[in-house]
Amino acid sequence: MEGHLATIGFGTAAGTLARLLMLRNDYRQYPGYPHGYVIHLSLGFIAAALGAVAVPAIAEPDFTAVTFLALAAQQFREVRNMERKTLEKLEELELVKRGPDYIEGMARTFEARNYLAMGTALAVAAACQWAGREWAAAAAFISLLASWRLMAGRTVGAICDVVPVPLEFRGAVLTAAGVALVNVGAPEMREKILREGLAVCLKPRDADARATLDDLGQRMAVAHTAAVILGTKNEIDLPELTPVVRKNIDTGELVLAIVPFVRDPEALVAAVRRAPILESARSRPLRTGAGRAARRRRYPRGMV
Repeated sequence: MEGHLATIGFGTAAGTLARLLMLRNDYRQYPGYPHGYVIHLSLGFIAAALGAVAVPAIAEPDFTAVTFLALAAQQFREVRNMERKTLEKLEELELVKRGPDYIEGMARTFEARNYLAMGTALAVAAACQWAGREWAAAAAFISLLASWRLMAGRTVGAICDVVPVPLEFRGAVLTAAGVALVNVGAPEMREKILREGLAVCLKPRDADARATLDDLGQRMAVAHTAAVILGTKNEIDLPELTPVVRKNIDTGELVLAIVPFVRDPEALVAAVRRAPILESARSRPLRTGAGRAARRRRYPRGMV
């Protein structure tokens, strides 16, 4: 019995620690402190405890107890639904929207992190049960590192080059890198945008990246990330100052224009580069037969 308690204790502690390490309040401004932390840490503890208890149950053997894992999976799916509804309510008050794709991706992430906490607890408890506490410590280190790497995710900077470009007006139309962005009628607003605004061009490195950036949800995620990190002078009744992303229809490049509080081109490039690549937007046409054939064709600026 004492050995089982040590197994459960080690596994539960490791799984809870894994959930704590994956719980970050960053530029996405969610979850909030302290109530969001309490909810997610509590769910992480429950997931870790279930994963740890499964090992002594198998060792006894008492396979009936393992059915609790199926119940946990059902509860974690409810966690995703809860997070989705919460984020959709918060979305109504956002000046620069995340977009439904971004929200769904965040909801899936919260669900997956509970599974990672359970998996960490299961691995550490198994090592403690059958190999000893030294191996349990090693399993905890490896599992925590793996969980951290799995939740890192890819960013826009990994699939495209982000370069600053100047803003200019052609009549009343704001343009950047030859792409028409928005019509601005008021002369004083044009002067303000030219004086305080910034723009960057996102140049995809291949056709896979071009297809990913072409997704509307991905564009909204890029604009939202830039607006949150640098701030934006956008207001409810000032649509001219709303961050805008438009595509160059000839090359597939994207142009983002924003009037930030912090007018720093390098900071804008860094913010856009760290925007997450959404699961729903990720596309790999070059892995298809037609895509491989497209490699042999010459696209503008050497793209394939």
